[in-house]
Amino acid sequence: MYYVTGNTAEGFVNHLDTNLHHINQIIALQHPSAQLKTAMIKHIADRYKVNNIEILESSFGKDYCDGIIIREKALAFIDKRIATTFTDKVNLTETFPVKEERDSKDIDRLTQRAYDSFAEGLKIHDDLEDIYINQMDFDHADAFSQKFIDDLLNNVPEKNRNAHTYTRLFGTNTADGVVNVVPQLIDPIKHVYYIKGRAGTGKSTFMKKIAAACTNHGFDVELYYCSFDPKSIDMVLVRELDFCIFDSTDPHEFFPERDGEMTVDLYDEFVAAGTDERFATEINQTHARYKSYMKQGIHYLKKAGNIRLTHEKHYMKDISEEQIKQEVENILQHGF
Repeated sequence: MYYVTGNTAEGFVNHLDTNLHHINQIIALQHPSAQLKTAMIKHIADRYKVNNIEILESSFGKDYCDGIIIREKALAFIDKRIATTFTDKVNLTETFPVKEERDSKDIDRLTQRAYDSFAEGLKIHDDLEDIYINQMDFDHADAFSQKFIDDLLNNVPEKNRNAHTYTRLFGTNTADGVVNVVPQLIDPIKHVYYIKGRAGTGKSTFMKKIAAACTNHGFDVELYYCSFDPKSIDMVLVRELDFCIFDSTDPHEFFPERDGEMTVDLYDEFVAAGTDERFATEINQTHARYKSYMKQGIHYLKKAGNIRLTHEKHYMKDISEEQIKQEVENILQHGF
């Protein structure tokens, strides 16, 4: 499971396209009810549970899904709301008619206010980054990055192929708060590196270099972007190397617990000793301002989510579980 959509400081982002690599059938599910499409996706997932399925989590919150990809069958079922391309469309309103479609303008307005709050928070976060950037040893950062890459790919033969990069998110800002699926992503991976550091200490740049090196070596890469600053990288995962490295700082802070896992502290490596102490007042004040805007943004997403729930109750009130199961059967009988 992972996210292809997110609520960020630059608005709504959608990374679906790169994840449809080699997917031949893309079935878009159309209906104003996200709960109905989620229920359909979950039933479809149950039918394909013997396969290696990829669940696309939703930026709406934990009770929703954006789709499912069954890669070994080159097949995907996607909520049409996020589908940028599709080969077939299933109009669910033919089976589940909508007597009155609810107006989403209040949801859209509150969601935009959340984006505006995140954008203000990002401006303040940039000020926090500047403190640490001015204390960075960039020459050492470059040398450290190159050695890490050399060690990672040492004695690993290059593959004579065009590697693919899957762009994703491992979490996002939702009506449920800031969420992530990091534990699920790293669970099957043997070599996991937990990056520690501060804002502006080179975590994203470090990972971009690692991702580029692995791609150049011929390995497919899963590149997970930040759900706050969508230009920043939060994780690189290379399954063929059994390798993952990710930003393990607030709000997705974890610590190594298994053999083969370790911490990489870029603050200790790259930043002048005593920076936290010398700039403590400025850092604390800036951090508090940034956090206040993030909290405000989540507040607006929660309000939008509450309105969405009232809409969903309206759409789903006459739809039974048996009807949903039957419609899934009807869809799958078309040969998907």
